[in-house]
Amino acid sequence: MNQKSSTPVSTTAASASRWAATARVLVPAIWAGLVIGISFIEAPLKFQAPGITIPLGLGIGRLVFAAMNVVEILLFLALLAGSIKRGVDRLWWFVVGLAGFWLLLKTVAIRPGLSRRTDAVLSGDFEGGSLWHYAYIGVEAALFATLVLALVLAARRWISPKG
Repeated sequence: MNQKSSTPVSTTAASASRWAATARVLVPAIWAGLVIGISFIEAPLKFQAPGITIPLGLGIGRLVFAAMNVVEILLFLALLAGSIKRGVDRLWWFVVGLAGFWLLLKTVAIRPGLSRRTDAVLSGDFEGGSLWHYAYIGVEAALFATLVLALVLAARRWISPKG
């Protein structure tokens, strides 16, 4: 009976470990896809669509990027949850921390500046464009590179668990 009771525990632990390893691959891939789709494709193309005015594009962008930010926070939390296991090395934690840093920087420092610029444009006090946009693009590019590195590290470990 003792042998039977230990089998589900080890099976459960192995299953949890597989789910964690899967999360460490899938979460950065999904997050990187979100950054590509929204920041690098949708945002610049939105203003080229017929009938889209600057105020309308900014209003849409504000909604889309607020929703994206919530999803990114959830993805970061999922990445953390998938990382809490024995055997994850310091490089992995550094990359996860770096992704968290970029997310925090754009959420706490850059998005409020962009929001103030958007408010100014919508009220007619400013014509658009700012250094905040370049900062956001730079941080998004750095976040994307960090997510690709996380994906490579996780996939490498998944393909070759000893290396």
